[in-house]
Amino acid sequence: MTDLRQTFASTENLIVAPGQLLLASGPRAGMAVLLKAGRFAEIAEAAELRARHPGARLAELPDHLMMPGFIDTHTHLTQSLGKSLVFGEPSEIFRRIWVPLEGSLDEDMVYLSAKLAALECLRGGFTTAVDAGTRSAGHVGRLGDAARETGLRVVIARICNDLGGSAGIADRDTILRTAEAHLARYDGDPLIHPSLAISIPEAASDGMLRDVSAMAAGAGAIFQTHVNEHLVAVERSLVAHGRRPLEHLAHVGALGPQTLIAHSTLITPSELNILRDTGTAVAYNPVASVWKGNAVAPALQMQALGIRFGLGTDGTRADGFRLVDAAESLQRVAYGLASGDSSCGAGWLWLDAATGMAAEASGLAALTGRIAPGLAADFLLVDIDRPEFTPSHDLTWELVRYGNRDQIDAVFTNGRLRMVQGWPVGWDARALLAEIRDRAGPAIATAPIQRIHPTADSLSATRIA
Repeated sequence: MTDLRQTFASTENLIVAPGQLLLASGPRAGMAVLLKAGRFAEIAEAAELRARHPGARLAELPDHLMMPGFIDTHTHLTQSLGKSLVFGEPSEIFRRIWVPLEGSLDEDMVYLSAKLAALECLRGGFTTAVDAGTRSAGHVGRLGDAARETGLRVVIARICNDLGGSAGIADRDTILRTAEAHLARYDGDPLIHPSLAISIPEAASDGMLRDVSAMAAGAGAIFQTHVNEHLVAVERSLVAHGRRPLEHLAHVGALGPQTLIAHSTLITPSELNILRDTGTAVAYNPVASVWKGNAVAPALQMQALGIRFGLGTDGTRADGFRLVDAAESLQRVAYGLASGDSSCGAGWLWLDAATGMAAEASGLAALTGRIAPGLAADFLLVDIDRPEFTPSHDLTWELVRYGNRDQIDAVFTNGRLRMVQGWPVGWDARALLAEIRDRAGPAIATAPIQRIHPTADSLSATRIA
């Protein structure tokens, strides 16, 4: 077996010749990629590329697929310490669990949570994650530290609520000054990309919604918010404004190509037109719909209307292959079965929604999401010498239906090897896990979390043998 650590100890002027290369046009055999300066420099037939660059080193990987890394368009890096606390809980868990938990984390616990989440992302094949903003008190920079140490590309949002929903609420001028500083802080950073966010529309005044969205647009960054996810939030907006949350965002001028809306599961036909006409992007979070949502976003209808969207986990489960499977499966269950649609977008749509389309929705299309000349070398090496891919008749569909993170042999960002067979290169993940096991319990015990149900483990005495 190829020693991937040795082969990719340096990727400068390296030709990678995989058995299959996943391009925008689909998987191709016989192709190769030249890596230089952390980017895809050239793509051509393997023999042609070798002839053009006789001095380049060669990595031949006939049993591997080289594909773009997955992009999580919506996650929460500082929720990893309490993942299973929300299982079986009713909707709007952010009010009873996430806001209290995140708000109670000190700087060190924010860092540990973010680093654990980054580890999970990379293990699941995500080379990029879009964080929706931590509600902790002023420790956003620690997310950047975790990203740099693990090698995960991240979009880090600064929450700009002025009406609640986070650990501390500053005055308007302070919020806007802090937001401007956040946007400038990561200028030119190779892995970290700033963003601005408002948790949910009702957590900010109309002026703040409009101004923060405009500030993000002016800086070439994205503006994030959670919209039309739960029925109670839709009803609160109707009572307060006479408009649904998405309608209200349009009314105050907060939508546009810079805006990334998380969820949009409870959406009307007229609201779909609003998304299309404003160029607003959507994070379609299928696993979140299964685990805690009220509905499934109509992603196929969004695609038909030309609405931009990408796949997101919402911090549920960091496994890129299982995410694309869930994305297709939920469209089939929620819409395809009733209409006799046996394709539901076909396998290519869901792979693209987790890579190239996700990069576009996240404002990163000029940097990552595809294997193409000039883009950052963010990619995966997937072992396709597996029973799941034998015999192979349609690799695209097989990746959606049979892919799993244990088939990912290597993960790269900016051309650097970050992970081999599920474990990181260059730092001790086992030590991190041990520290978190030791410290997470006390941190959670001090948070004012309100659960509706006891844990399943606590009910063990009442189980029927």
